[in-house]
Amino acid sequence: MSAPTAPAPTVLAEAPGWWERANKATVAMAAVTVLLFAGFGIGADNFLSFDNISNLATQVAITLIVAVAMTFVITTGQIDLSVGSTVAFVAVLTAEMLKAGWDSSLVIGAALLAGLFWGAVNGWLAAYQKIPPFIVTLATMSVIRGLAQLWTQGFSVPIDRRLYIAKIGEAKFLGFSALAWIALGAVVIGAVLLSRTRFGGYVNGIGSQEESVRRAGVNTDRIKMVTLMLAGLAAGVAGLLTAARLGSGSANSGQGFELTVIAAVVLGGTDLFGGRGTMTGTIIGAVITGMIANGLTLLDVSPFLTPIVTGMVLLAAIWVNLRGRTLADLATHMVRRS
Repeated sequence: MSAPTAPAPTVLAEAPGWWERANKATVAMAAVTVLLFAGFGIGADNFLSFDNISNLATQVAITLIVAVAMTFVITTGQIDLSVGSTVAFVAVLTAEMLKAGWDSSLVIGAALLAGLFWGAVNGWLAAYQKIPPFIVTLATMSVIRGLAQLWTQGFSVPIDRRLYIAKIGEAKFLGFSALAWIALGAVVIGAVLLSRTRFGGYVNGIGSQEESVRRAGVNTDRIKMVTLMLAGLAAGVAGLLTAARLGSGSANSGQGFELTVIAAVVLGGTDLFGGRGTMTGTIIGAVITGMIANGLTLLDVSPFLTPIVTGMVLLAAIWVNLRGRTLADLATHMVRRS
């Protein structure tokens, strides 16, 4: 009789550390944020003043509100180029309704419904009619802004500063504007939805393995439509706040706004091709875009240089986004060798 064989020792897999689990692109952009903050703080005397930080928060707020919703859109592998036009349309709608004597509460409701409507149009065409989101939103970008321009004939529509909506643009709490607090609320809601709910899991799953999620019984078309509706709703909020802050509604509002929003999302580490979304990264990306414009202005640099710098930073971010895993592996290997 042969002797019993001793059981092989059990080897437990080592749990991945913080560095292995971290979004490398987000970490890199966080480091860039710190460097920019320090650089502008040294170069501009009043950059670190409370008044400027409060002003920066207000400047970033509207971008951040829409970027939160755009994070869901891009994470599912889609894109929305119409948010800037929706901002303009809702700003014009808000000003025109107030001019006609509508109550502010009704105007707020109409503004949100208008944004939601355009998001639903984009979502239905992209998700259910299977038209690529890039094409759909490129077309609606032109249609929505064209309607706003036709409505106003290119003129800006003023808002009476005594009205409630106008006061929202001027309101402050603890030294920060109402816009900044609204943006903070949007971030909290977005972070909970993305990381703590089944909906957020579906959003990440659709971006990486849509067919697997569909076979699990999830209505992926509906999820994709909902994400575009969220983007439309967020653009509606942004349009309302833009009108409140500027004291007028203009069909020219939000020119290039969609690119700023997309840049903020991608800068933060959300995968441009879907499957990996990060709300923390979106905050970082929005702060970077706002900080560049704010810091260069304080340094008396030509405003025409701002889009150049932003574009270069965006290119660098996309490169890190695509090569982040390779760079992280290389850095880990060098650290271990040392």
